[in-house]
Amino acid sequence: MKYRLMDLLACPICKHFPLRLYVFSENKIEKRSLTSEDKKPLCEIYCAFKVSYIKDLNVEPPCDECIKYEIVEGLLFCESCNRWYPIIDEIPRMLPDKLRNEEEDLKFLNKYKDKIPKEILTNGVPFRLK
Repeated sequence: MKYRLMDLLACPICKHFPLRLYVFSENKIEKRSLTSEDKKPLCEIYCAFKVSYIKDLNVEPPCDECIKYEIVEGLLFCESCNRWYPIIDEIPRMLPDKLRNEEEDLKFLNKYKDKIPKEILTNGVPFRLK
């Protein structure tokens, strides 16, 4: 998943924006760079790479650097409804609660419990560690 996708993603349940991003692993792709046609910021509202709204950045958005990264494993968190969504193999899994696999989600939480904030582990929706 590219950081710039965070400029588009909102919680599918409560529509909160932006989601909080936790990156557990990422790959740097050296060959990708912006073309002359890409000179304007790729993100229009929110820069997840700098964790800031574009309008609040005091510097030009670091699009040249950001575009080189792929988030391999991570977690998206909605601060409004406490829902969390895993990022697995570069794909954000943003399914409604009834379509989620509890066993797989708990396995994900256990795998990254040292990197996930306690509030998500204990109060996250739809599943949490006991």
